[in-house]
Amino acid sequence: MVIPMEVYEGKAKKVIPLDDDKVILEFKDDATAFDGKKKAQFKGKGWLNAQISALLFKVLEESGVKTHFIGVAGDNRLIVERLRMYPLEVVVRNVVAGSLKKRLPLEEGTELPEPIVELYYKDDGLGDPMINRYHAKVLGIGEDEVREMERIALKVNEVLRKYFAERGIILVDFKLEFGRNKRGEIVLGDEISPDTCRFWDAETRESLDKDVFRFDKGDLISAYERLYERLTGETPNRR
Repeated sequence: MVIPMEVYEGKAKKVIPLDDDKVILEFKDDATAFDGKKKAQFKGKGWLNAQISALLFKVLEESGVKTHFIGVAGDNRLIVERLRMYPLEVVVRNVVAGSLKKRLPLEEGTELPEPIVELYYKDDGLGDPMINRYHAKVLGIGEDEVREMERIALKVNEVLRKYFAERGIILVDFKLEFGRNKRGEIVLGDEISPDTCRFWDAETRESLDKDVFRFDKGDLISAYERLYERLTGETPNRR
């Protein structure tokens, strides 16, 4: 089962139609956490997420991972291929953090012997519950489709984990979303940003992601800017 990518305004992005094959993702300055219970706005957040996502999509494309990324359409906008999105979030975990520390008898920060891949069903009303392949099959998502998404997710992890390690950053965990393009290919969609990943400084273990906002660890924009500087070697202009 796949669902069409409809034009809508979400918590952190707007999807704007461009033509039959392409849409624009507009990244907002809004931040939410805990299923929308915590909200705030941070000037410049949309620009940072758009630019970081564009950079990471390019890194993945160069490594042979197919994504929906086409190009940058402005400070906080990306042009992407229109996809029919799966109602799934595919989460890859390398280090114990977040909800995983509530489900395993391991301390936060423990490096896992191998990556863990989890599936979550995208439904706000149900709280985006964790599911397995059997649940996915009941929902009309075939096992071969799930396995392909898991395969791509692990490839993404392999590429980005090395990429971030070379820049003094630990890729703790991250969320991916997938869809089918008009050619029927399953490709990576949505975004890859500090909103959807956990990044820790390799020396200090400081968060460089949305956990700064979730748990009041400091200034969110400063953390995102530090991440941007590590990845690009450039100082971002405040937008």
